[in-house]
Amino acid sequence: MDKLTLDDIADARAYERERADFRARVMEVKRRRRISFGTILTLMFENRDTMRLQIQEMARVERLITDEEIQVELDTYNPMVPGPGQLCATLFLELTSDDQMREWLPKLVGIERSIVIALPGGDRVRATTDEQHAEQLTRDNVTAAVHYIRFELTPAQVSAFEAGPVQIDIDHPDYLESVTLDASTHAELASDLR
Repeated sequence: MDKLTLDDIADARAYERERADFRARVMEVKRRRRISFGTILTLMFENRDTMRLQIQEMARVERLITDEEIQVELDTYNPMVPGPGQLCATLFLELTSDDQMREWLPKLVGIERSIVIALPGGDRVRATTDEQHAEQLTRDNVTAAVHYIRFELTPAQVSAFEAGPVQIDIDHPDYLESVTLDASTHAELASDLR
């Protein structure tokens, strides 16, 4: 998947004209890419369209209009556009109260390294985070509510993924969950890997 460039980001007036249709289309894509694990953890597998929506909405809300301002957003979000053999996801801890945050954020330190794709044949691909993310969001005594993770698959693992079925496991000792990808999510993610 090609990374986004300044040419991909519409100016404010052009975006307003396309916004309703573009958002509706991407929200349907996101629905197929969102996976819930238990009651508080969700993975959103990102692609070029989901990241373009993110940048367009940031530019709209923050009134970013210069190429320099948009480039900062591109530099921030382009790492989440997967390349061949990659899957990129945003991990959300959906905590809605102070009590939940006090309970879960200390318990789930390391959760971003506890997500594993289980492939047919037994291969397991563990999530990684980039160095910048690790420096900003990873602490020894409390985790963040949002993490950006990536999976790197070899060509043989991509083939196994495409053959399916594929399961995603969370092996954090305080949050053990597992989900087998449904057909629509599997197809979406397989297209990212090509």
